[in-house]
Amino acid sequence: MADDIVVKIKKDVDSQVRPSGSGLRRDDVKEKPHHTGHRARLRERFLKHPEALPDYELLEMILFPAKPIGDVKPMAKDLLKAFGSFGKVISAEPMELMKVVGVNEAAVVAIKVVKASIERTLKEEIADRPIIKSWTQLLDYCRIHIGSNQNEEFHVLFLNQKLELLVDERQQKGTINHTPVYPREVVKRALELGAASLILVHNHPSGDVNPSKADVDVTKQIIDAARPLGIEVHDHLIIGAKKHFSFKSKGLI
Repeated sequence: MADDIVVKIKKDVDSQVRPSGSGLRRDDVKEKPHHTGHRARLRERFLKHPEALPDYELLEMILFPAKPIGDVKPMAKDLLKAFGSFGKVISAEPMELMKVVGVNEAAVVAIKVVKASIERTLKEEIADRPIIKSWTQLLDYCRIHIGSNQNEEFHVLFLNQKLELLVDERQQKGTINHTPVYPREVVKRALELGAASLILVHNHPSGDVNPSKADVDVTKQIIDAARPLGIEVHDHLIIGAKKHFSFKSKGLI
């Protein structure tokens, strides 16, 4: 009787741990992660319709090389949540990016390579062409370059006599709402480069692109310093993530 009971108990245990018709224990059968095959499917969708991918999936693809194994979707979504938009993610400072869980140096490099690539492409589109004929491309370049930055930056585009871009230089980097600018330094640099004219550019991280009194004053000071030397200030652009303000189009220059 005792032997019969032992046999019955053993059969009951085996029936709980062995799938029907299988010689494997349940503990030996590992379920595949939910993201298995996700990368291949995402790549296939991207190649067919890249414009259809939401921002988080595009970020996933950027992050794939930084994390060859595992799911990067949570990291991509956390980045968008932390910074608010795709543009702000790729424009964020490296140290700020690394505050997001899972973001390492490799991920930062992957993200910043995207921004540098976009900037270089847009800059090529405005190079060796009169700025007036590539105004839309210029605005796109300025928007991706500094439009989503978290701190103000003041740039000067130095142009030759044909209104072609000689160089884009950052003069100053400031705080979230202020950048010190020195008109004499701007004019001095124009003389060093042999520039015939300038376009002033700075960003407003708040998104409100209306000029402050300080913006108007410094523009006038640079114009007054450049005019006696035959250097013209064509415009002053204030750039936001989605909007811009042109001093010239608003009659302020």
